[in-house]
Amino acid sequence: MPVCCYTGLAFTDVQHLKSEHIVTDNEGKRWIYKAREKTDNICTIPLLDIPLAIINKYKDDPECITKGRVLPVPSNQRMNSYLKEIADACGIQKQLTTHIARHSFACIALANHVSMESIAKMLGHTDLRTTRIYAKMQDKRIAEEMKSLKKNSLLKILFIEALNRHNRTHIDEFKIDKL
Repeated sequence: MPVCCYTGLAFTDVQHLKSEHIVTDNEGKRWIYKAREKTDNICTIPLLDIPLAIINKYKDDPECITKGRVLPVPSNQRMNSYLKEIADACGIQKQLTTHIARHSFACIALANHVSMESIAKMLGHTDLRTTRIYAKMQDKRIAEEMKSLKKNSLLKILFIEALNRHNRTHIDEFKIDKL
């Protein structure tokens, strides 16, 4: 669900999003200001262009008007079923769920140097320890990527040492970058 990916809102929060949850500040910027369904903690989220465009697309949708909601959202079960179809069609092995969108938002925000405090506020976390789970996920990924770098660097060092043992001084003729 794109709105979850760009806001960090949980599926149920998007499902219950009403026009009164979208406010405009003194500078004309749009924000989502909403209590989370799960915890009642307030989320304060600046609306980026993509989720705002999606919301605007459905402003006159009959289902949205009837239900008093901003978006026509199916059930969580149906949405997860759609995500499974998409994953199958794309050859994605990971089980995709609507909750992954919330995790994606947090991880992408961290990767783009958004502070832990700001991410916690947008996700509606009152305890930073909850938000730090996402940082640990990032740390695990960094560690895995560094293993690959270490392995490749080690291969280059071994190759250079082998060249030196055989008195090869013209390393340029070998394609070291391709190791």
